[in-house]
Amino acid sequence: MAKGNEFSGRLEWRINVADGTSKTLVPESGIIQKSCRRLQGVVVGITLRIWSFLHKAWEIGVNEPKKFFHCLKVGMALSLVSLFYYMRPLYDGYGTNAMWAVMTVVVVFEYTVGATLCKCVNRAMATFLAGSLGIGVHWVANQCGEKFEPVVLEFSVFLLAAAATFFRFIPSVKARFDYGLLIFILTFSLVSVSGFRVDKLFEMAHQRLSTITIGVSFCIITSMLFCPVWAGQELYSLINRNLEKLADSLDGCVAEYFTDDGTKEDSSKNLQGYKCVLNSKATEESMANFARWEPAHGRFNFGHPWKQYLKIGSSMRNCAYCIETLNGCISSEIQAPEFLKKHFNDVCMRLSSHSSNVLKELGNTMKSMTKSSKTESSVREMNFTVQELQSALKSLPYQLALFTSPALEASNNGKDEAPTESSKVPLLEILPVTTVASLLIEIAARIEGIVEEVDELANQAEFKPASKKGSKKTQQSSTDDKD
Repeated sequence: MAKGNEFSGRLEWRINVADGTSKTLVPESGIIQKSCRRLQGVVVGITLRIWSFLHKAWEIGVNEPKKFFHCLKVGMALSLVSLFYYMRPLYDGYGTNAMWAVMTVVVVFEYTVGATLCKCVNRAMATFLAGSLGIGVHWVANQCGEKFEPVVLEFSVFLLAAAATFFRFIPSVKARFDYGLLIFILTFSLVSVSGFRVDKLFEMAHQRLSTITIGVSFCIITSMLFCPVWAGQELYSLINRNLEKLADSLDGCVAEYFTDDGTKEDSSKNLQGYKCVLNSKATEESMANFARWEPAHGRFNFGHPWKQYLKIGSSMRNCAYCIETLNGCISSEIQAPEFLKKHFNDVCMRLSSHSSNVLKELGNTMKSMTKSSKTESSVREMNFTVQELQSALKSLPYQLALFTSPALEASNNGKDEAPTESSKVPLLEILPVTTVASLLIEIAARIEGIVEEVDELANQAEFKPASKKGSKKTQQSSTDDKD
């Protein structure tokens, strides 16, 4: 039996159960409201995710407009190639093989001109060689009779596919022709297998080669004429940015260790720049590989020494490893006493400043592609400061003796005074500051390695010599400093 009670302005229904108890009935409107709220939450969550995705896409387009233009270029190339399939006169000439041109654009078109040229040349040459060998193998198989024809074809597929796959393991071949070997295996297998049941094999191979050539041509023209992105320019800009980040990280780490005021927060923003240098090896290698495929562009002639940029990047990473260790000293639980930090503060800060000036000067040399007359003087100042730091390290025992002498005098006079904190300088407290000083000396030595590699690049790329006006100014500034 059901009965209704009105309590607090709300109608409540209860029903008697067989065991003598009563049970409250939940109104259907409450269930509907809960369902509506859940549905509303799901809709709002999906809307926020879509909005977040669109916002990130907008930021990418604004911060890197080259990627936006690359998307337009891919769409334009596909639209032009599709005309061979949509227009009847062009379709009658190629038939369904026109789709190979569309597939070529999708597979070959890359972000940089060098990557696009690399894939285009690899695909065109591999298709031509594989098609020619496929036709030749079919001719030899036909001469062997119907019984041995499939045996010859199967053996040729096995032999050439295995040989091409083995060549893909060779590092020098894999770096430049890996995609071409893959297309060679694919094309030769298709020609050998499908050609066994096709009468007009030469005509089919000719049509596929011509359509692939059309797709490759559209990719090259679109990539080079409309807002081109050169791999060489990207590598050049990457090395310059890494030099600046390396200099900022070095200054930031030393300032973080020796400075006690509020400037730590400002310097900490540049501490992580060295990680970009450590993580850029794969990008540098791929960019250098693609840059070798590109023609002369901008300030880079054909045959520009792109491999030298890899040597510069390697020297920069050697320096970045030391900066990473230096950054670890900052967050170490064991810190040096303040009087030791003050003893090394001035010389370490000056060495950091001179070292970062050398890196920045190398960046200016690469940006202007002009041999700088300030690099040698900056290196001399850095090496002179290294000698000062080495002298400070040699004088460390004398400084410790000065701080521990009051405690020794107190013990000799029989006084009951407790030794000062400066007299209790264990070895574990001396090691951190000496480690920092040693790392700075090692960083300066590795920066000289970067200088040598940049000088080698300047010689190979034939950078312009330093202007005479600049050299006179530097000579005057050096004489003024001496005075």
